[in-house]
Amino acid sequence: MSDRNATVKAGALLLIAGGIIGAGVALLFAPQSGKATRKDISRYARKARRRAEEVVDDFSDSISKMVDAVGEKAAEILDRGVDMAHDTKKEILKAIEDGQEKLEKQRTRLARFLG
Repeated sequence: MSDRNATVKAGALLLIAGGIIGAGVALLFAPQSGKATRKDISRYARKARRRAEEVVDDFSDSISKMVDAVGEKAAEILDRGVDMAHDTKKEILKAIEDGQEKLEKQRTRLARFLG
């Protein structure tokens, strides 16, 4: 396992070193001055920042809308559950009352039969 980690680290270092060397060579052979290159880099960084802020705002809005929708749905389900529980409670009480009435009828009938 140690050999594999060493190989991965070596590969990562080579990749980083290659990137640095490539950037240096690109700057040496650039067709414009360093000042112009710095302006371009600065302009590109500002554009990238604006785009990143837009993406974050869009993502934030989407998440906010999703949270609101989930909250509304959860409240709706909870309300339905409360209503169902209340209706079920009524049905159970009605069934108990019906059972008590039938039990009384059977008790009366049995008492007449026995005497």
